[in-house]
Amino acid sequence: MAARRALLLRALIMGPPGSGKGTVSARIVQHFALKHLSSGDILRDNMNRKSEVGILAKSYIDQGRLIPDDIITRLMLSELKNLEQNSVLLDGFPRTVPQAEALDKVCPIDTVIDLDVPFETIQQRLTARWIHPASGRVYNLEFNPPKVPGCDDITGEPLVQRDDDKPETVMKRLKSYETETKPVLEYYRRKGVLESFSGTETNKIWPHIHRFLQTKLPDMSQKEASTNR
Repeated sequence: MAARRALLLRALIMGPPGSGKGTVSARIVQHFALKHLSSGDILRDNMNRKSEVGILAKSYIDQGRLIPDDIITRLMLSELKNLEQNSVLLDGFPRTVPQAEALDKVCPIDTVIDLDVPFETIQQRLTARWIHPASGRVYNLEFNPPKVPGCDDITGEPLVQRDDDKPETVMKRLKSYETETKPVLEYYRRKGVLESFSGTETNKIWPHIHRFLQTKLPDMSQKEASTNR
């Protein structure tokens, strides 16, 4: 049993909204044999299926209240139980120290990948997005700006910025993330399993994460490439 456990990796990825966490998670799963467990995806799935936990969680969301720790913990631990023989990449859980402590009792985390991207960079990324309400066309002032500033390319109608993408809202979300997760990062730092990767571009951070994970697990994409030769 101990030998089998040694081949498994229990990893957690952390990073504020807009840090490139989704992109990095997808690359990790593509290269390494890890099952990606996103608390948001699992929560949505349970609410759609109207499971007992899903109905309970929805009742809190409908009232505009935060879902209590014990409900999220129960949901995630139930998913992890089905993956005891797999390496996993947790995403969005744990978000609080009580959740981390509950997780440790049944599934201790081996490594935490923390995406340390400056808030200014994230704010620039997220606030660069503007939309044309009637068509749903999305523009990014950095990557695909409109031909005429502030106007839709096809109709010439004005573009608007969603409330979620306004600078003050973005900064509020980032500050909220920092307040919520700082104790969790500190918890894992004390355990000696926290690995922080700093930078402003996902493509520059990724090679460092890739090299680090290669010390933990074999790169499946390289294995497949050599098999196909």
